[in-house]
Amino acid sequence: MHGRVAARLLRGAGIRQAPAMPIDALAAALILAAVHAVTPALRGLGGTPRSVWLSLAGGISVAYVFIHVLPELGNAQATLREAIPTAGDFLEHHVYLVAVAGLAAFYGLDRMALRARRRGETGGAETSAGLFWIHIAAFAAYNVLIGYLLLHGDHESAAGLATFAFAMAVHFVVTDHALDLHHPGRYRRVGRWVLAGAVMAGWALGTRTAITEAGIAVLFAFLAGGVILNVLKEELPEERDSRYGAFALGIAGYAALLLAV
Repeated sequence: MHGRVAARLLRGAGIRQAPAMPIDALAAALILAAVHAVTPALRGLGGTPRSVWLSLAGGISVAYVFIHVLPELGNAQATLREAIPTAGDFLEHHVYLVAVAGLAAFYGLDRMALRARRRGETGGAETSAGLFWIHIAAFAAYNVLIGYLLLHGDHESAAGLATFAFAMAVHFVVTDHALDLHHPGRYRRVGRWVLAGAVMAGWALGTRTAITEAGIAVLFAFLAGGVILNVLKEELPEERDSRYGAFALGIAGYAALLLAV
């Protein structure tokens, strides 16, 4: 927490933090890519009641959203306010609007996939190829952004990078499971490898480019909206029959860790 205060003071003085070490971020990117590669092969994640591991991962993701993501949206808003001082009240809440746009975009994609599965577009459980590629393209962009933020996100230390990477790893387990349900054949054959490559592409982009603090704030806000939607839609609906004990343990344990870092 002291590191975050120091980072804000540096930003207020006009000093931009150095990005995370490329090797540390590379290790994190490789781990995240590996999660995409292996999650569809994991046994015991499907069925009802919900897997205890998915409920635990959902709790960790929810803790990350409320302890880290939402406060960082406030910081991102302050960053944009400083970058565009002439915006006045017109753009007073524009970071939050970007976050809402991210949430709405991923919600729309999920509803399209769910309706397609119910209609049985292809006569079976799998959705159409066109919808599959729309879904994968959206999540690939999501992953490029995550890979980029491994290097240029608001990580004040190696521990901060590690907590971000771990939260994204368990988040990927949850979203991969959902994508595998929507597109069971295509996701295993192609989709997971595209998403794994997208994380690495984001890291590679981060080693070559560095956008402004205001740009990072906008990117983070869009990512935050997507994370919030994907976490809540996977864990909270009644039909999931989630394991509340594992969910609560994930929230409590990871919240304690985030507050300690």
